[in-house]
Formats: sequence, structure tokens, C-alpha cells
Amino acid sequence: MLNDAHASVLTNIGHSDPIVAGVLWLLLLISLGTWFLIVYKALELTRTQRAAAAYVHAFWNSADAVIFLRDSPADHPHNPMARLARGGVAALEHHLSHFPNTEAAAAHVMDILTRALRQVIQNQTTHLETGLGILATIGNTAPFVGLFGTVVGIMTALQGIAAAGAADISSVSGPIGEALIATAAGIGCAIPAVVAYNSFIRRLKVLGAALDSFAYDVLSHLATDKALRTLAATAKG
Repeated sequence: MLNDAHASVLTNIGHSDPIVAGVLWLLLLISLGTWFLIVYKALELTRTQRAAAAYVHAFWNSADAVIFLRDSPADHPHNPMARLARGGVAALEHHLSHFPNTEAAAAHVMDILTRALRQVIQNQTTHLETGLGILATIGNTAPFVGLFGTVVGIMTALQGIAAAGAADISSVSGPIGEALIATAAGIGCAIPAVVAYNSFIRRLKVLGAALDSFAYDVLSHLATDKALRTLAATAKG
């Protein structure tokens, strides 16, 4: 009896109400998009965390930290630490190019570097957060999309039953079961999105704390007389 009911549900899905069918197809597309975004962001954050850790390790093991920061590539993919270092160096070189000597430039170095590093951190954080809003939206709305399909499906099923004048279990289980699948599909879309969103937010908080910590290290190395003398030649070159 149950197997017959299940078969009836599966058979009726192919002949469902157009609205319910549209909801199910929409949820299928949303689910595929959700999993694509989850995989993409997971790989992106993994690459970023590994590149950042490797860069920080190389920084602390370099013979000259200032030279290491100065020679960081201008465009370093998947490495917010390198971009942070390059942003600080570029801001300092630009600042030095407007003064005749390092003594005159030293007065505002801390402010210049602080603003530059904060801007880089903000830009990198915004970049890494791309896509998380989509996951949050899917997690919040997918169950309601499925519920909408269920309500429409049940209304259509009840109208069909009333028109046919039959209310036995075999005539009810198929249409009602089909309608309830929409709710299950909505929940199935929402759960991975919510779990992934929370996981990514935790990873971004850890990465953000590492960025803040490294920014202080960059600031302490660049806001020195040695760094000013080292970068002055490059700025004036």
C-alpha cells in the first residue's frame, strides 16, 4: 500500500500543477546554484588561507622584512596578506615622493599607513564576503518558496478531489504528497546554504583577525627610519 502511494506521488510529479512544477524546478536550480557557490567559496577560502599563512611564514623568516614587503608582487591572487603589504608600501612610497627628505616625511607616516592598511583590509574583506549574501538569502527564503508550492498544490488537489467527488486515501495521497515535496525541497535547499554560510562566516572572522594582526606587523616595520630610507630611493626613482 505504501509503495503504491509512493509510486503515485512520483508519477504525479511529472503531471503536477504548473505552479507547483515551476516551484520545484526553481528550487532545483537554486539547489544547484547553492552547491556551486558552496564549492567555489570553500576552494577560494582554502586557497586564501593557505597563501596567507605561507606569506606570513615567509615574512617572519626573511632576512630583511622591509625589503620583503617592498618586493611583494603588486597583484598577488588569493593572498590578502601580500595585498596588505603592497598597499602599505605603495602608500608610503607615494607619501615619500612628495617630500625632499625622510625627516620631513616622517611626521605623517603613521596616519598615512594606518589609512592605507585599513582600506586594504576593508577591500579584501568585502571581496571575500562576495557570495555570502546569496547564501543567506537562499537560507532565509527557500523554505517559504517551497511552502508556497505546497499551499498551491494542496489547494489544487482539494479542488480536484471536490470536483471528482472522491476522497479515498488513494486519490488524496498522490496530490497531497506531491504538494508536500515542495516544502521538503525548500528545506533541502535552505539547510546547506545556512550551514555553509555559518561556516564561511567563522572562517572569515579568523582570517579577518589574522589580517588585523599582520597589519600591525606591517605598520611597525614600515613606520621606521630604516623603512623610510629603504623606500625613499624607490619612491624618487
